[in-house]
Amino acid sequence: MKFLSVRDLKTKSAQVWKELPDQKDMVITSNGRPIAILSSITENNLDQVLSAYRQARAMRAVAFIQEDSVRKGADRISQEEIDREIKAVRAKRNKG
Repeated sequence: MKFLSVRDLKTKSAQVWKELPDQKDMVITSNGRPIAILSSITENNLDQVLSAYRQARAMRAVAFIQEDSVRKGADRISQEEIDREIKAVRAKRNKG
């Protein structure tokens, strides 16, 4: 996978667009750090590529939630505790 700076993207854009179909993906960097991915698509695969991107983003979000849960110790909560919490929230909701 090719890496190119924001500056290269600005100054060599014609070359980038020419190379992109063969490269498939390029990583755009700013100050040496990756900030974006430029991906080659066509009219025929636009929906499929967008769907895959959205699925990957959702999977990343779920992984983050799971890691955060472990950091907070929520992975050690018993089913009994979960059931009590649900019951308490429902009771509070029914009162309001």
